[in-house]
Amino acid sequence: MAQVKIPTIKLNNGADMPVLGYGTWLGISEKAQAAGDAKEAFSFDFDVSDAPKMVEALSYAIDIGYRHIDTAHLYRMEPEVGQIINQKIKQGVVKREELFVTTKVWHHFHREADVEVSVRGSLRRLNLDYVDLILMHWPMSISQKGVDEKIDYLETWRGFESVLKKGLVKAIGVSNFNLEQMKRLLANCKVPPASNQIEINLNLGQPELVEYCQSKGVVVVAYSPFGTMVPSRAAPNSPEPKLNNPTMVAIAKKYNKTVTQVTLRYLYQRGIVSIPKTITKSRVLENASIFDFELDQGDVATIAKFDNGYRTVRPIFWQDYLNYPFDKVPEKAEIPKSLMVWKNGINLDID
Repeated sequence: MAQVKIPTIKLNNGADMPVLGYGTWLGISEKAQAAGDAKEAFSFDFDVSDAPKMVEALSYAIDIGYRHIDTAHLYRMEPEVGQIINQKIKQGVVKREELFVTTKVWHHFHREADVEVSVRGSLRRLNLDYVDLILMHWPMSISQKGVDEKIDYLETWRGFESVLKKGLVKAIGVSNFNLEQMKRLLANCKVPPASNQIEINLNLGQPELVEYCQSKGVVVVAYSPFGTMVPSRAAPNSPEPKLNNPTMVAIAKKYNKTVTQVTLRYLYQRGIVSIPKTITKSRVLENASIFDFELDQGDVATIAKFDNGYRTVRPIFWQDYLNYPFDKVPEKAEIPKSLMVWKNGINLDID
């Protein structure tokens, strides 16, 4: 079996985070439903159909050398992620201390005391004694009924500092925090965040936010590193580059790599950790095979020109809530029910 060697980056708590992880978000399907009068309403249901493939791909990822696993309460897959981790430890493939496991606290648990409730719930579902990194998934606080609870994320952060002190987690961080929110958090915390996980890809480079975080010792982790490049995320009128973009294809050919490998390598050369998701074993291997070449400065400059601020992930149904971190757009939408109450696991039957 092929093996990959993934470098690490040092967090501000002294721990080493592998610079490439395996992402376990399966996604939400947009199913059109008849709504009378020939209109269509969209049901944003959590899609578990690919969960068995994800489990298989994660197992393979650990077998070939992946050591960084990114999950979340929202993803519903903590039970399966934990099963695979414990299975691999039992088989002697890996030791617990060699793995870097990240999970996240959802909107519903933003009161200081509720952070521990969320973390203990994740540990129970994962069947682990600790996680290496816990993230505040978003800066907003929204109840299971969709009510804006208007809890200051500084209060939530005190809950994060508490679970760190209790040894339930090794490091604490945030996700989807913008520049102003990062500055305010760093100015008002006892323990600075170890990382900020944000959308970064070739269309959304976020240089100012990245540079600020890195200057403060906060590791930047990229979710959706391929943006709309992959067909499943290619929204109508979304910008280049796509997988067949001539510029990207030419650069990839120059290094005898794929367009997606060039993309991940570009982010790595910016000092950014990536967590691409795939349920295809060949791509699991391909994504991690980016450490045997280096993009020259000319190619880096060419790729940088694709940055136009386009967001792949734009949850407009939250944009009127306090602490929504992105710019607002004119569209309106209701919060999908699947983002308010759920159960976990492949059968969606685990609390």
